[in-house]
Amino acid sequence: MTRPSRPYRCAAMILALVAGLAVPLAAQPAAAPKAQAPVLLTSCGQSPGPASLKVFLQRQQIEFDLKETATVKDLAAKPYKTLIVVTGASLKGMGAAGVSMNDELSRVNALIAEAKKRGMIVVGAHVEGMERRAKGAAPGDNSDEMSIDAVCTKAAFLIVRKDGDEDGRFTAFQKKVPVVFYEKNRELADVLKAVFGK
Repeated sequence: MTRPSRPYRCAAMILALVAGLAVPLAAQPAAAPKAQAPVLLTSCGQSPGPASLKVFLQRQQIEFDLKETATVKDLAAKPYKTLIVVTGASLKGMGAAGVSMNDELSRVNALIAEAKKRGMIVVGAHVEGMERRAKGAAPGDNSDEMSIDAVCTKAAFLIVRKDGDEDGRFTAFQKKVPVVFYEKNRELADVLKAVFGK
């Protein structure tokens, strides 16, 4: 058998490489849009997540207000550009706030709808990992998952700590929403820096 010439072999290798890359490149999610300050930060489920995110927003000197039970009225207090809703339900937190999961869902649904009307960027965040989704949940209690569905299906993009995606829960959203994953808490500073262009 005649061996192909060297130029032919090189061309064939390049074509094979391009063909191999075509599928992964096409499968890449759209880039997350940029967010702007000031930010209204809240929770869907009264978990401690927003308090953790608050620390990193402060470090990056991003102007924000944390209101755990923010309502539509709070959006009129300042010309907010971005709404960040942290997912994760805490029965203890909701008990302290005197609210139920249904109350939280109603509040957040109305808040997100109004934020979108005002042209704000809505960001969903899950920053407590798999521990938040599994911790202390009674059999049949799906409050955490309800919180995730309420926020992530309506957000412009998501910020997710990778270990909270062990079951591919957030990866599944990539078909419709860009997801920014990070591995360790300290990396959240770099994520926010990139998202806010700091």
